[in-house]
Parts: sequence; structure tokens; C-alpha cells
Amino acid sequence: MKRYAKYARPYLGAFIIGPCMMIAEVMGDIMLPRLMALIINQGVARHDTGYILKIGLCMVLVACGMAISGIGGSYFSAKASICFTSDLRQDLFGKVQEFSFKNIDDYSTGSLVTRLTNDIQQIQQVMVMGLKMMLRAPGMFLGALVMAFVMNRQLALIILVVIPLLAAAIAAILLTAYPRFGIMQEKLDKMNSGIQEALTNVRVIKSFVREDFEKERFRKANEDLQESSLRALKIVIRTMPVMMLAMNVTTVAVVWYGGNLIIGGSMQVGDLTAFTTYIVQILMSLMMLSMIFLMGARAMASVKRVDEVLRQEIDLTDREAARKDLTVKEGRVEFRDVSFGYQGKDGEQVLDHVSFTAEPGQIIGVIGATGSGKTSLVQLIPRLYDVTGGSVLVDGTDVREYSLKNLREGIGMVLQKNVLFSGTIEENLRWGDEEASMEQVRAMADAAQADGFITSFQKGYDTDMGQGGVNVSGGQKQRLCIARALLKRPKILILDDSTSAVDTATEARIRQCFRTALKDTTKFIIAQRIGSVEEADRILVLDEGRIIGMGSHRELLASCQAYQEIYDSQKDREKEVGA
Repeated sequence: MKRYAKYARPYLGAFIIGPCMMIAEVMGDIMLPRLMALIINQGVARHDTGYILKIGLCMVLVACGMAISGIGGSYFSAKASICFTSDLRQDLFGKVQEFSFKNIDDYSTGSLVTRLTNDIQQIQQVMVMGLKMMLRAPGMFLGALVMAFVMNRQLALIILVVIPLLAAAIAAILLTAYPRFGIMQEKLDKMNSGIQEALTNVRVIKSFVREDFEKERFRKANEDLQESSLRALKIVIRTMPVMMLAMNVTTVAVVWYGGNLIIGGSMQVGDLTAFTTYIVQILMSLMMLSMIFLMGARAMASVKRVDEVLRQEIDLTDREAARKDLTVKEGRVEFRDVSFGYQGKDGEQVLDHVSFTAEPGQIIGVIGATGSGKTSLVQLIPRLYDVTGGSVLVDGTDVREYSLKNLREGIGMVLQKNVLFSGTIEENLRWGDEEASMEQVRAMADAAQADGFITSFQKGYDTDMGQGGVNVSGGQKQRLCIARALLKRPKILILDDSTSAVDTATEARIRQCFRTALKDTTKFIIAQRIGSVEEADRILVLDEGRIIGMGSHRELLASCQAYQEIYDSQKDREKEVGA
């Protein structure tokens, strides 16, 4: 609970005022039946119109006070719960943003979306209900019970028989409900993941004519959610009839027994009317409590899921010894006997005893078969993952001694999967530097060979990209991502197969820009085509996580058989295409 106290503290006034105002409304609920009894017993029985008007005016004033208290209580309860969950959602999103790649791999996208939306919403709903009823329901229960005993102890004993039975039924219902709500949220995770995947990859689905397959897969996930929801909500469905049956049976018993007391002359009609109202209030308060507990059971399943993310230990953070003032100044990169595996030291090694040095301003080409460890190698430089053996140094300092912010500020990266965000082209490019002038934005777009197609659009740099950049081609998307990285003016630039969709002439112009506009930047170029790296100062040839060749294009042609085979196969393919 200490974890969540900080979210309540700024709104403590609303958390206190809301329930207190509901108590004022409860006091009115308790007073009204008694005032009605006085009207019946004194005013109606004696035909005293003045007395009826006087007590009636009191009832009107009480009702007005109840209305004001009810409105105020509802407002402050809503304000407290909405503000609480808004701050909680903000922190939950912030926690996810701090996740390392490994942490993100532990959750599906759909699961995180569900936790940020549906689970937080469940917590908010139970808080609204709880703040409105946490004092109202117990207050009504105790007040009505006391008034019932004050009016007639014998008649009040009836309710004491019913209460334990209802409490046992409620407890049984709650014990059954909690695990079912947890399962329901997991099914919702699965369905949201399916929706996200299908919408993101809709072009692939259509190109392979797999719409029917996806519809069937969604139908199964939807039916699973439907079944688990029905199993959970059966508990809710059963609760209301049980409570209503208990209330009606108790009311009938009270009226029958009370009627006999009236006939016997030991009870007045007004008192029986008030007593019946108090019995209904007692049972209604129990119904409210049962619904709060039931909603609480569902909310607790959501709290557990939210707490799981908040408690997640982030495996890649700034170390205590990290120097906050240390920044990337030259761009020298050194790998010293580096080994790496995604499952840690005991897992399979993706990189095995890799050593090399990249001097400032050099272009380092990285080439190798799929799965040889090319992407894993460059991801260690900005500490997207940590080495499991050896060390990666930037400017002679282990990357783990930098703060993550300062290290990554000095590194520009164009990932294998090009990602653009909703907004204009200019807004996307300014991810590299929010403070850049428009001239700088255009200059970097021109260097990435993107300015030409951008200005061909009707709105130019103000063109809306749509979600994920759906309205530009793959090659255009790659060039925009390169321009975004260039605008950052990094000391180290990493291009992970980022020109694969660009024609060779355009790619050549981009490479020429690297040698002129970025002559002081250390550049790592991962590529499948030898033509993309043959002008590099040094080329690394990877095979199963090991460097099997290192040198210039000419040196590798003369000394590295694997490089020669790749070169020959690509030349043969070019000849076939040309023929």
C-alpha cells in the first residue's frame, strides 16, 4: 500500500471530503423514516395538520441537505479516483518507457496496453464506488440497525438471523470470483495482442489473402474472452437474486410479525412503516457492500497486474558509479573480447570473443549471414543490451560507466525496422533535434536524399505521416529515418541494414554524404550487399558470432574465403539480373 499512498497524497482532501459528505447523506437516510413515523403516529392519528406541515418541512430540509451532500460526495469521490488513476497510469507508462529490450520481451504489446487502459479503468471504477460507499454502506447498516433495535428489539432479532447467512454467501462468491477475474484479464490481453498484430500487419495479411484465417483466429480469441467473462460475471449475476430474495423474505417476516404486534396493540403503524424501511436499508447496505467487494475482487486482479509491471526490476540502468558528466566526444569504439547471449551468461552465445577498434571518423562495414550476430553487435554500443563477457568502450571508457542518457545522446541509430510516428514529416525529423532550425532540418533531409520527395508532396514538410508512416514507401521511410539520425549530429552513427530498400544510385549519394558532412562521425554500416560497405575503411565479416575476417574490401577479397564467396555470389546475381 505504501507504493500507492503517493498517488493519494496530493488529493487527500478529496479522499476525505467525499466519504464524509456521503456520511451526511446517510444521516438523512436514517432520519427520514423516523420523521415519517412521527407524521403517521402523531399528525395523521390526531389529524394535526400543523404538526404534519412542521415535520414535513423538516423532511424537505433533510432531503435538500442529502441532495447537496450526495452531489458533493459524488464529485469529490470522482475527482479523487480519476486523479489517482491518472497519476498511476502516468507512472506505469513511464515505467514501461524505462524498460530495457529484455524487459519488454517479457510482455506482449497487447498485455501492456490492457494494463495501461482496462486494468487502470477497473481500479478507477472500484475507487469511485468505494469512496461513495465505503462510509455510506457501513454507516447506513449501523445506523439502521441501531434504530431498528431502539424501536423494537424483538422485531430486530429477525435481521440478526439473516445477516450471517448473507455474509457467508458473499464470502463464498468473492472466493470464487477473484481467480475468474484474473483469467478474464489474461484473455483480454491475448485478444488485444491479436488485434494489435492484425492491424499493424494488415498489408501482409491482405497480400497473402489471409483475412479468413485472421478472422477465425480473432473469433477464437473473442470466444475465449466471452466464455471467461461469462464465467466471472455469473458470480455477479448470482449475487443480486440472492440478496433480493433475502431482502424480500425478511421484509415479509417483519411485516407479518409487526402486523401481529399492531393488532395486539404493542406497536404503532408508523413505527412498523419506519421499521420496515430500516430493514430495507440494512439489507440494501449489505447489497452495496457485496457489490463493492465483488468489484474489489476484479480490481484486485487488475492491481496485481499493474503492480507486476511497477515492481519489474529493470535489468539495464545507470550504475551507481556512472559518471553523469561523461559525454561522447570523439566517437572511438573498442570491443575487448566481447561475448554476448540474450539469456545471460548461461545462455547460448550470440557473440563470442569479439575484439576490434573503430577510430573516430572511420566507416566500419559489418557483413555476414543472417543470424551471424551483426545487429546484436551494434546494439551493445548504446547499451540496448549489456555484454555478458568482455567490455565495450567508447572514447576509452566502458559504456557502463556512462549515464544511459549521455551515452545515447552521442549515438545516432537507424534500426533494422524503420519506425515513424503519427504527425508531420517535420515533427518526425525533429526527433533528432527539437531545437534545430528549419534550414538544418532541410540540410539533413537533403543529405539523406529525402528532401526531393518531401518537397514533391503538396504540404511538403507539413505532410501528415499517418500511423507508422503508412503513406510513404519503404525506401522513403528509410531515408526519413536516416535524416532523423543525421539531424542528431551524433559522434557515432549506426545504420542497421537501413538502405536495403534504397536503389544503388541513391545509396551511393548517401554514402558520399557520410564522407563529407559526417567526416568526424564514426559510422557502422550493417548491410547484406557488399556494394553498401566496399568503400568502408574496415569491414568486419561475422559468422556465428565470431569475426572471421577484418580489413578493407581489397584485403578481404585476397584473404577471406567467406567474403569472396559472398562477393562472387552477388556479382553472379547481378549478371543474371542484367542478362
